[in-house]
Amino acid sequence: MFFLLRMALFFGVILVLLPSGGSKQTAATPGAQVGALDAVSAASATVADMRQFCTRQPQACAVGSQAAAVLGERAQAGARMIYEFISERAAPRETGSIAAKATKPAVKSSQDTLTAADIAPPWRGPRRDAHNKHGA
Repeated sequence: MFFLLRMALFFGVILVLLPSGGSKQTAATPGAQVGALDAVSAASATVADMRQFCTRQPQACAVGSQAAAVLGERAQAGARMIYEFISERAAPRETGSIAAKATKPAVKSSQDTLTAADIAPPWRGPRRDAHNKHGA
C-alpha cells in the first residue's frame, strides 16, 4: 500500500514537471501565471500546515500512526518472505566439493576402507633381468 502511495507521489511530481505543451491560457484562469517562487512558498505553507495537523486532529493522527505501524509490520513480513524465498532459490546446493566435505564430520563409507599402507606400491628393489639382458 505504501508502495502505491509512493508511486502516486512520484508520478504526480513527474506530471507537474512535464511541459504543458505551450503557453495556453484556460478560460477559468485568464492571465494567471504561477512563478517558481510562488510555487515554493505555496509548498512550504502546505508543509507547515501538515505539521500542525496532529494538533488540530489528534484522533486522526493516532489512528493514522496505528495504521502505519500495521502496514509497516506487514511490509516487514512480506519482505522477510521474499528474502527467504530468494535465499532458498539462490542457496548453493551440495555438489560434493572439498569445502562441503570439510564441514561434515569424517565418516568413512563402506567403499573407502583402504589405508595409506594398502595403497602404497610394494618395494621391489633393482631388477636383475633388465641388468643381465643389457650387460651380456
